[in-house]
Amino acid sequence: MFPGECAVADLMADVRRASPGGPSGPGASRGLFAESGRVEAFSDGVFAVAITLLVLDLRAPVHRGMVLHDLLAQWPGYVAYLVSFAYVGVIWVNHHQLFTRIPRVNAGLLWRNLALLLTMSVLPFPTAVISSAFQLGDHADESAAVAFYAAVGAMAAGAWLLLFHYLSRTPRLLQDEGHTAFFARERHRAVTGIIVYAVSGLSALWYPVAGLAIACVLPVFYGVTSAGLRSPSPEGP
Repeated sequence: MFPGECAVADLMADVRRASPGGPSGPGASRGLFAESGRVEAFSDGVFAVAITLLVLDLRAPVHRGMVLHDLLAQWPGYVAYLVSFAYVGVIWVNHHQLFTRIPRVNAGLLWRNLALLLTMSVLPFPTAVISSAFQLGDHADESAAVAFYAAVGAMAAGAWLLLFHYLSRTPRLLQDEGHTAFFARERHRAVTGIIVYAVSGLSALWYPVAGLAIACVLPVFYGVTSAGLRSPSPEGP
């Protein structure tokens, strides 16, 4: 069994042990963990692997007397790496902020969290596609690469939307049941991401660089709002 499989198996074992008396105990129908630290640790491992894999697309020069030329020729790879590094880093910060309000998890939250981790684990692939398209491809290749990257980003924002919506409807998992209003507001951030990535992908069909520039805005937006959107009323959490 691979390490990742072992971690998932351990998590599912915790689900069965969460309630008194095991799976048939009085709390089994809710499927609550005792605490969420293990889920956050597993997620941190996925983020760490994804952010490390990004650098593997950068290549050392191999042509004699062409080191500087080869390094400069990789500029699209540097841009794609920095954008994706910033994106994964910002998502990790947001994920940490998320779990400061979640002391318990259940199977429903686990599956939604795994959907988010899926989009993060696949991000090195569209990053490599962008790097290759801008170095070796034509306009159509560049458009397809940026549109593909934007599609993966939109799926990540969709996974956040699923998480926020679920938490806004599941107060028993939260540190403070008043945080349901906080997560209801956070859905606006996820919807913003879906819309902006859609604009990025559509713009790339005509102007790939413009589409990539639009995608670069979202890590900044999610970084600035990592603590969440402010409540419009002083009573908000």
